[in-house]
This record gives sequence, C-alpha cells and structure tokens, in this order.
Amino acid sequence: MNCLIVDDEYMARLLLEEYVRKIPSLHLIATCENALEAFHLLKTEAVDVVFLDIQMPHLTGLEFVQTLQSKPAIIFTTAYSEHAVEGFRLDAVDYLLKPFSFERFVQAIGKATDFVAFHKQYSPTLPSETSLAVPDHFFVKADGKRIKVRFEDILYIEGLKEYVSIYTADNQRIITLQSIKHLEKLLPEGAYLRIHKSYIISLARIDAIVGNQVEIHKKLLPIGATYKEELMKRLQLE
Repeated sequence: MNCLIVDDEYMARLLLEEYVRKIPSLHLIATCENALEAFHLLKTEAVDVVFLDIQMPHLTGLEFVQTLQSKPAIIFTTAYSEHAVEGFRLDAVDYLLKPFSFERFVQAIGKATDFVAFHKQYSPTLPSETSLAVPDHFFVKADGKRIKVRFEDILYIEGLKEYVSIYTADNQRIITLQSIKHLEKLLPEGAYLRIHKSYIISLARIDAIVGNQVEIHKKLLPIGATYKEELMKRLQLE
C-alpha cells in the first residue's frame, strides 16, 4: 500500500518512517510537514493510506479530511484524545494516540489493509454515494428490539454484573444483557476509556475531574486506582 505521512513535528515523522520501513507491504510515497503539501501531492500520487496529525498550522488534519472527495484510509496520529469522536465521524480507519507502540501501529495497518482491499474490490461497481466508512454505531438488544447506539451519543457505560446501562446525550438509559468487557471491544479506541471496573466513559464528554471522580453531565463517576494513571495520560494531566 502506498502511504503518506503528514505531521508538522520532525520527530513524529521520523518515528512513523521507521515504523513504515518495518512493514514490507507499505511503500512510503512522501512525508509532508503540513496538510497543504499533502493536498497538492494527493492530486498527482495514488495514495492508499494517510498517517495524519490533527494539530497543524494552516489547516488542521480534521479540516484537511473534509476537503477530500475521494478518501484514502485515514489513520489519525495525535497527542490529543478530545478529537477522537470527530475523527471517527469523518470515517477515520483508526486513531493513534501519541506516543504509540509499534504493536499498536501494526493493528492500525491491519484495519487500513481491510479498508483498502474492500475499496479496491467493490468501488468500481458501487454507486458513487455508497459509503465505505467504518461503522459509527452498533446495535444492542433492549426492550424486545434491537436499538441503534451511535458512538458519538454515548456519555458513559455502567456495568451491572451481567447487564450494562448505556447513558446517552439525549438522556436515554439503554439496559442490555451483555458484559461491559464485550462493549469495550466495540468502541473506537482513543475516544472511550475504562476508568473503573464498572464504568467506560467518552473522553470527549468529560466536564471536570473532581478528586478521584469524573464529572459527566452533572453525574460523578468513580475513577478506579488501577485506571487513574492511564486517564491522566490521555487527558494530558500528568
């Protein structure tokens, strides 16, 4: 797969180049310091995967993606978790939080490979308006029916032994028979985080940190001792 690195930080570009060289299936077309360079390059080069920073001068990574009519597989690489929900809303294949390991990088490449293979196989016969995006929702069984839950609507999830309660921004509480561990695997990595054995939260929905609790929509949720360090790291509060 032909890939492109777009990041205004030299060391970040260097690390990504090193990771790319370790994977034989990847071919690095170029590295760009900003999105404007990448925009012009995409007009002349066939690129399958773009590793894209978000916070850049002139044009952010999120703004850049919105300018693209035909999107390659987008993998955001950023130090800021608060953009994760918007990133997946723009059909990103994955969202890597800096600093990320080579193992995590390989996982993202796996997702990009599936995306590119599907696109190449079916895009010639699909209508132009057909979306090849990563799903932005999942379904759960509740109240005798299957209910669609959009990732961006989730405030937090509470585990209740064999049940879970999903709390959404429109004040819904959806109770379904499944484990919190299973739901954790369905959620886009980077946008949501386990903060307690009984709670998963949307990082973008945090209103405040109050001692060992997270405040979301005036609700205080406990932060487990074993989860606090990762939460602080994600929020850049270390």
